[in-house]
Amino acid sequence: MDMATSPLLQDRFGRSKRKLRLSLTDRCNFRCRYCMPEHPQWLPGRELMDRQELVRLATLFVDAGIEEIRLTGGEPLLRKDVVACVAALSRLRERGLKRLSMTTNGTRLPVLFDDLIEAGLDDLNISLDAVDEVRFQALTRSPLAPVLAGIERARDRGIAVKLNAVLIQDYNHDQILPLVAWARSRQLPLRFIEYMPLDEPGRWQAGQVVSEAQILGVLEQFHHVQALPRSSNPATQYRLDGDYTVGVISTVTRPFCASCDRLRLTANGHLYTCLFSRQGHDLLTPLRSGEDDRALRQRITQRVWHKDAGYAATPGPVARLITMHGMGG
Repeated sequence: MDMATSPLLQDRFGRSKRKLRLSLTDRCNFRCRYCMPEHPQWLPGRELMDRQELVRLATLFVDAGIEEIRLTGGEPLLRKDVVACVAALSRLRERGLKRLSMTTNGTRLPVLFDDLIEAGLDDLNISLDAVDEVRFQALTRSPLAPVLAGIERARDRGIAVKLNAVLIQDYNHDQILPLVAWARSRQLPLRFIEYMPLDEPGRWQAGQVVSEAQILGVLEQFHHVQALPRSSNPATQYRLDGDYTVGVISTVTRPFCASCDRLRLTANGHLYTCLFSRQGHDLLTPLRSGEDDRALRQRITQRVWHKDAGYAATPGPVARLITMHGMGG
């Protein structure tokens, strides 16, 4: 298909982009092993997008076809003007935005939740890698109680919440059944995520991946497991005992690149068309240099058109400086 006749945000493999992961900050109050290097180097504040810049770029993506924005970090709730950012982005519904979400560790939700909902936030993904305090601290180097308090706060107010758990062999591989029991008792959707090679260079090892097959093997010992039809979403859904659904995001062992409809914009305004892209495309510098919206939009559409096939085509660790905390989840 010729780029000139394609939808604005379609790549050369025919995949249309409808979802944008938008990072508000690279900073985080956790030090999760699968995300953060031992000694993170934060971006200088002057290199981060201010709210006006962030909204301007987000507007270009929405005008080009993005329907869902998920705010990420680092930890997005650490950004001082996070509520104002949510309010400003929520106004893009007038231009076609259908959903405004956030991925968070949940620790600041008790303080900010009401303001976030009033500003226009639709739903939350909250990271919960263990319900055992020792396991949780070993993996995240942070206490568990504030996360549980944030989850309960959101649940009590009735907003849609999903729980995400990254599994790493010898760290929290034994938390599959406890996490299912905890989430099921609260009727909160749970998704297990395979450990991806996106953390500190040289740390990831294939043997530490708890695969989809291993997860199902554990579940099948205690539950009747029924696979549900695949959709364009990254998680494969499984029904447990006919009344509870668990998702598995198997990027490593069963990549879903052929149906990818996501883009990522980092807190310093770099567009990554794939979670595993070796480099991003700087949009903030030309914006600050006075480039108009038409030229910026052309940069975006051209970069999206040339998106690579994805992890399925070139599996394994990616050689680059940016790690997961800078990319956004």
